[in-house]
Amino acid sequence: MRAIAGLWRWRRNPLRRGTDLVEAWTALAALVLIAVAVPVVGTVTAGLSRDALLTSVREQREARHATVGTVVRKVSAPPLDPDPETASARDAHSRVLARWTGPDGIDRSGVVVARLGAPRPGDHFRLWTDERGRVVGRPLDTATATTHAALAGLGAAAASVALVEGARRLVLWRVVQGRYARLDRAWAAVGPDWGRTGTGS
Repeated sequence: MRAIAGLWRWRRNPLRRGTDLVEAWTALAALVLIAVAVPVVGTVTAGLSRDALLTSVREQREARHATVGTVVRKVSAPPLDPDPETASARDAHSRVLARWTGPDGIDRSGVVVARLGAPRPGDHFRLWTDERGRVVGRPLDTATATTHAALAGLGAAAASVALVEGARRLVLWRVVQGRYARLDRAWAAVGPDWGRTGTGS
């Protein structure tokens, strides 16, 4: 809004300074960049991020395989986490000793985290493995990838706005410093005679 307020300085006025015109052109340039360039930066960033994330989704789907794990026994939980946010997320999961068959057909076992509130021996749950049968995280899904790409676009747009506004303020600061310097020089030229009767006559 300050950029728009600076546009009044284009009006014809005998008191208009050259720096007022610089301020007005800077405000217009900032306004045009924010209105045109920032949406383009956000859209391009979101598109590139989405393409990269969707490629990652495809690669993860090819490399990770869903299988069924069978609970052998529950494993004692790690020490309590005092953070209530992470503790509430952890409460829905349990550490268990489980068996599963990897995509290579070899039976494996190990301690894994299962999405089971009260696991009992023989309970089944879904887990993801790589091609060697090692447990890995669930692959990224398309909805999450799209959300992350949109957030990246919004972040890039916000950073662009901050950059444009920062540049505008820097130019304005330099203009104001120049005004003060000229005022100081003018005051130094007339200062010693200021207020004396008959000065300049």
